[in-house]
Amino acid sequence: MSNTASNQTSTSRAWVMLLLAGAFEIVYALSVAGSQAFTVLSWSISAIVFFLLTLYALSVALKTIDVGIGYAVWAGIGAVGSAVFGSVLLDQSLTLPQAFWLAVIIAGVIWLKLASSEKLQPEKSGLVAS
Repeated sequence: MSNTASNQTSTSRAWVMLLLAGAFEIVYALSVAGSQAFTVLSWSISAIVFFLLTLYALSVALKTIDVGIGYAVWAGIGAVGSAVFGSVLLDQSLTLPQAFWLAVIIAGVIWLKLASSEKLQPEKSGLVAS
């Protein structure tokens, strides 16, 4: 396997781990809400487990993805997912203006992913500008 193919595979795996970390973050946030300030044992245990899973998956992803981009994407996934699933599963309100701004977050996450694409990065040469 060539270096480029290996780097693309590594980058793809990192993005999959980042998406997984985002999914774990959503479950973590919902578990914290369900734990009622950590007074409900089953929800509290779930929160702790998913907290550890999200940190692990995020740390693996950040080995390859720049921390600023990775953290922004992870936080965006967690925020949007928690708001949407909180509305559906926990009967929390989600107004039209809130939905609009959540859509803005989604657009930002997509643009961050596109901006970090290797195809869009300038080619690195051995020359150093002075």
